[in-house]
Amino acid sequence: MDIGYACLTVAVEGTAIKSCAAKNASPERLLSLAGDNFAALERMVDYNIANKIRLYRISSDLIPFGSSLAANLPWQSIHADRISSVAGKIAASGMRVSMHPGQYTVLNSADSGVVHRAMEDLHYHARVLDALSLDSSHKIILHIGGKYGEPKAALARFRSAYCDLDDSVRRRLVLENDGSVYTIAEVLDLCSSIGAPAVYDNLHNAIHPADGAKSDAFWVEACRPTWRAEDGAQKTHYSQPNPEKSRGAHSDTIALDPFLAYIAALPGVLPDIMLEVKDKNRSAVKCQLCLDPPNQRLLETEWGRYKYSVLERSPQIYQEIRTMLKNKSGNLAIPFYRLVESSLAQAEDRGRSVNALEHVWGYFSDCTTPSEQRKYSVLREAYLGGDLSILPVKHHLYRLAQTYRQDYLLGSYYFSL
Repeated sequence: MDIGYACLTVAVEGTAIKSCAAKNASPERLLSLAGDNFAALERMVDYNIANKIRLYRISSDLIPFGSSLAANLPWQSIHADRISSVAGKIAASGMRVSMHPGQYTVLNSADSGVVHRAMEDLHYHARVLDALSLDSSHKIILHIGGKYGEPKAALARFRSAYCDLDDSVRRRLVLENDGSVYTIAEVLDLCSSIGAPAVYDNLHNAIHPADGAKSDAFWVEACRPTWRAEDGAQKTHYSQPNPEKSRGAHSDTIALDPFLAYIAALPGVLPDIMLEVKDKNRSAVKCQLCLDPPNQRLLETEWGRYKYSVLERSPQIYQEIRTMLKNKSGNLAIPFYRLVESSLAQAEDRGRSVNALEHVWGYFSDCTTPSEQRKYSVLREAYLGGDLSILPVKHHLYRLAQTYRQDYLLGSYYFSL
């Protein structure tokens, strides 16, 4: 079983996906942005390989306006060398990638223009995956669409549109239940009739259940037969609700123990799991490390990323983790992340936060200009006195880390937690 994340990578320099306004979308601009985005994709793939992440969703925005303004641009030939490099790394690592068109890609609309644009968008997504020389186990995930007050007709329109899709799209397309319109039971019925795999999303089912008496494990098992050998391992989506946001919103991070309980309840061969969560790769690395065999090197790398965030909340837990990691045997991932989660749940304390700020400032104290030193001192004192949040202080330190190329800090979670 592999654990993955979607689209963006947290705390990894050079991985931003760029776009522009339509009014500025000249062919030259779009081709330049595509080159930048393929370079960012390669850095994300490199990160995934280094961190043993073998499941990843590529952003639909990889080619800005890929199904419209850039549809006929020769991005594949112009960026052939970069695309070949990314494709080689994906293949050599055994990574499995996917793409997920957005909410406006609707195949079963009663508006023929909407359906045409949806088909063009799906063709663009297939073109990206084909350009990367990926087989049909690398999928495009789609929701069915709306019911429009006529559910039977809406499903008939989907079947008709599905039959009209290019084979390059059909062989990759999988359908997912959503949080308000089509339940997983309805998705399974449609998948059975068209021969497409079904992806089960646990949070969507929690807020829009097919049958409240049936468990996640039941639906995961019900979806399994829809996945054929050429489709690769079964995939599911997993997320946890954010209690502070609207119904169906994803949590900021994956809480470890509920995730482990979910995994423990699944029967048979475990599916690949795409996490849908705000902190992206941070949760994916955590969940994968807790399920894989012990990997002391990666765990210590993770500690380096978390250490100043832990220190600013709980010096006691900081010391506890340092002591625990001196033990070089056994599987320490689960107790490590439980301690990290416990520390991050602590309330902010300005004194402890300033202690962590001073540790981070130590990377710059001998190289910064008098002006940069004065700015840090003013911001720190304003924060300590309660006149400022910690964010401007961290932002100043982050800019210094960029200026003086403190890669250890730039790769940490300190500036994003």
